[in-house]
Amino acid sequence: MTAEPSSPREERRSRGDRQRDAIVVAVRELLQERSFADLSVSTISERAGVARSGFYFYFDSKYAVLAVIVADAMAQLAQLTHDFAPREPGESPSVFAKRMVGYAAAVYASNDPIMSACNVARNTDAQIREIMDDFQASVVDKIVGLVEQDSGARPVSDDLRALVRTLTAVTSMTLAHDSAFVGRPADPAAAVDIAERLWLSALWGGSAPPER
Repeated sequence: MTAEPSSPREERRSRGDRQRDAIVVAVRELLQERSFADLSVSTISERAGVARSGFYFYFDSKYAVLAVIVADAMAQLAQLTHDFAPREPGESPSVFAKRMVGYAAAVYASNDPIMSACNVARNTDAQIREIMDDFQASVVDKIVGLVEQDSGARPVSDDLRALVRTLTAVTSMTLAHDSAFVGRPADPAAAVDIAERLWLSALWGGSAPPER
């Protein structure tokens, strides 16, 4: 059976999707070479092979591209965690803490250096700070709901949201390899192990190291 030819409208949409994707890919590539502050729409458009006017057809600014990348990271994290599903039957808190931090680490690794660059730039760029705050708030909301469903949880603070927000921030900066958290010289593995222990102790009162 012969497939029907694509309509001009479908072809335009497909071409538009490719151009939009090319812009996102260009920003990802350029952030491996320079800081976000040094990126211009012209530079992004040139790398993507899209006219400057074409860039503005899909995005209002370079920040809009960054927001798409961060949203993709959030979707990836939600997929890995099955939308932050509760602990599985028989799963210990230590295994669960390790698994959740591991998922976050996987998302950071697959989106590096974008997430790291965002964490660095948030201190000097209000728009990036807002994008990252929205990302963190979404993660915090999910985890708070998850902990509230866990009958075995024993949070060290009655202010669960503030507690989870602090744990999320520590984990985020650790996974971004911020020297304040991983040290100099950097020891990311040790810092991630500490993050896992913090989650376990703060939410389940556990003192045993996460199971390997």
